[in-house]
Amino acid sequence: MLERVGAATRAVRGPAELAGLDALVLPGGESTTMSHLLASSGLREPLGEFMAARPVLATCAGMILLAQRAEALPFPPYGLLDIDVARNAWGRQIFSFQEEIDWPLPRPTGEPGPAQLKAIFIRAPRVTRIGPDVEVLARFQGEPVALRQGRLLALSFHPELTADPRVHAWFLREFLADR
Repeated sequence: MLERVGAATRAVRGPAELAGLDALVLPGGESTTMSHLLASSGLREPLGEFMAARPVLATCAGMILLAQRAEALPFPPYGLLDIDVARNAWGRQIFSFQEEIDWPLPRPTGEPGPAQLKAIFIRAPRVTRIGPDVEVLARFQGEPVALRQGRLLALSFHPELTADPRVHAWFLREFLADR
């Protein structure tokens, strides 16, 4: 999706691959497995240092890894985003769903976009505490599902699984406009 809106991308599987990046997408997935892979690949510390200094778009499990505290995570999260989360709080895999949320993001061209955004929730985390410096950008059924703190954007849903590029285009404009 980032390539679709004009960004050059590459996969990061080791510490050396962080060099030269302007920002990072911390993807969804299974947070326990991701924690184990970060430790075994030697990426845990370098990734934490990178994320403390650069823009990050974190989706689902990525949100869990950025949080201050995450319920039942075998490794401590990075603690860069002042929130606490409950893992898989919207239900097991079988209860995954998609819904429209109110988040009137502009189109990639910068023109106004629709007020609604399709959000796909797959074993999504629920935010249980929000710190004073965290801005809630969007909610679903009153629950925060899109949050920003400084250069960190965290979503409990998967925008990359839709055909709508607005989240990714907005991330590039808002967080990387000067690069």
